[in-house]
Amino acid sequence: MKSLLTIEDLEVHFPIKEGLLSRIAGYVYAVNGVSLTVEKGEAIGLVGESGCGKTTTGLAVLRLVEPSGGSVIFKEKNVSRMGKHELRAMKKDMQIIFQDPYSSLNPRMTVNQIIGDPMDIHKVYQGSEKDDRIAYLLNKVGLTPEQGRRYPHEFSGGQRQRIGIARALALDPEFIIADEPVSALDVSIQAQIINLLIDLQNDFGLSYMIIAHDLAVVEHLCDRIAVMYLGSIMELASYKDIYLNPLHPYTKALLSAIPVPDTSVKKHRIILKGDVPSPINLPSGCPFHSRCAYRLEICDKEKPPLRDIGGDHYVACFLY
Repeated sequence: MKSLLTIEDLEVHFPIKEGLLSRIAGYVYAVNGVSLTVEKGEAIGLVGESGCGKTTTGLAVLRLVEPSGGSVIFKEKNVSRMGKHELRAMKKDMQIIFQDPYSSLNPRMTVNQIIGDPMDIHKVYQGSEKDDRIAYLLNKVGLTPEQGRRYPHEFSGGQRQRIGIARALALDPEFIIADEPVSALDVSIQAQIINLLIDLQNDFGLSYMIIAHDLAVVEHLCDRIAVMYLGSIMELASYKDIYLNPLHPYTKALLSAIPVPDTSVKKHRIILKGDVPSPINLPSGCPFHSRCAYRLEICDKEKPPLRDIGGDHYVACFLY
């Protein structure tokens, strides 16, 4: 069976322009050869430090930023080569939930207008059918149809994120990218939004790409997790394998940073030495070799491929 989404060798390089003539002096290598698949009904997580390229990967999948190379295949169609009109039609099935519930909603529009705007653009659910659809979505995300007449500033952060989720569902998509969907919310609200996303996935048969830096969040939401570092995937496996049997040194360091609420439990914290290399001047060989305590001689010269070491557990490391 074909995958719902297939990303192959995706690259996003942003040019650095200098001088009066805006000549290109270099590039920011944000995403470097990312490859993964998303099956129908699956939730896959992209995790890593800030600046690792996970959000840019999500934006490139939707063509909100233009890829520099590689391909994005959605429902057997190449999104990266689509024209403007074909891409607009495809975006009915691909939506995004933005990180910031405050800046992602138009303050001059009511909630009804915000959720109804995608329907107007794509000319679906018109008239009374549109009003019924908006009321239905508000109920699904835990709000009331009466609240649809209000403006975004009249809601809390958690309620605003529910509005953003309702907007993403307006066109009945199959695939949703959630960019840090709970990072801007209070801890008490985060669990509510996570449970809401799980319920919606079951109700609508959605496929997710969850972008997060909090490994505890993706553990509850995702079937598989991809660990990114400096624009590349270091490890890709089921959430159980990532948490119970991490292989890449970077994955182990990330997991060791998760706080444990029980003070009686002693946890070995792996402290990475040095800083993250600049994405403008990428290191040769493995992107992680300058901070790795287990690096080999080959790591300085050659970039390890993402290999399947068995059981659909992929790791980009010469130790395996």
